[in-house]
Amino acid sequence: MGLNFRKSISLGKGLKLNLSKSGPSVSFGKSGFRQSVNLKGQARTTVGIPGTGIYYTKTNNVKNIVGGLTGKDKDKNAKSKKTAKKEVEAKSASKAKALPAAKANNVELIKASQAKIEEFAAGIEAIKSVHKQSDGYIDWEAIANGAVSGQLKDLQPFAQSILAGDIDSYFKVIAEVGPFDDLLEYGSCFEVGTDDPAKLEIEFQVKSDDIIPKEYPDMKADGEIVMKDFSKSAYYDLVQDYVSSTMLRVARDTFALLPVKEVVIHAVDKVLNPATGNDEEVTIVSAKVKRDALATLNFERIDPSDCLESFESNVKFRKTAGYAPVDRVLA
Repeated sequence: MGLNFRKSISLGKGLKLNLSKSGPSVSFGKSGFRQSVNLKGQARTTVGIPGTGIYYTKTNNVKNIVGGLTGKDKDKNAKSKKTAKKEVEAKSASKAKALPAAKANNVELIKASQAKIEEFAAGIEAIKSVHKQSDGYIDWEAIANGAVSGQLKDLQPFAQSILAGDIDSYFKVIAEVGPFDDLLEYGSCFEVGTDDPAKLEIEFQVKSDDIIPKEYPDMKADGEIVMKDFSKSAYYDLVQDYVSSTMLRVARDTFALLPVKEVVIHAVDKVLNPATGNDEEVTIVSAKVKRDALATLNFERIDPSDCLESFESNVKFRKTAGYAPVDRVLA
């Protein structure tokens, strides 16, 4: 039996909830809509905008009708017409004042909505670009020789045993440095194990339902934001990019921390089993990544899913159905 180190990271209400299904509900939820509705409500106080509720009504009753027919109420009718004319003029003046205010409110609403949409797009791009960042490389030879300063000096007690391939020291360093802590937004749990100092095996729980939003914000002509469903293919493409990008990042951070030659990564998620009708936790991607091969990649330009499949890997993915269970690559 190889030694195993388990590190669990609880997902709280952080950034991830903002770009997931919970993200749009916070950024673009009911309270925001109420504000936009309120802004529209103010705009509707102006005359001439459909649905304002401001209108001129001429009310007739039996007495007025009779007076008009007999000619007895001509003077009164004339006064009523003058009064009505003044009311219309007053309402027109109100309209002239209100329209600029309504226009200004609408411009502000559009700007605010555009900012929300841009924020959402930035979050989506971050989900697809996890692999572009990585922890700094740790030179264990330099640490062992005392040629480092600052926080790296704290690792000096581990240096000789790490260089000697002591597996227990690997796990202690992982606990000390926390290489996957900044990935807490992209997964909830990492399980690390090995019985060979040249390699590491890592299981990554995907939690796609928590991370990947099923809706995106769109803006109407008046600036109001509405939530629309991603198409199946768009949603599953995003899941695929997220899983592949995060797995590559795990590989990068592993090689930056420890002098292993390869890392085997298994992505685990809940997938519908059509035979039982239940969601079951299964391996959806399994890949073996070698240090030398990873070092040749230009991470700014690669497509994460295409790149991952260039390694020894097991993956079954369809654009309209997503991932299917696969066997694990042997470590």
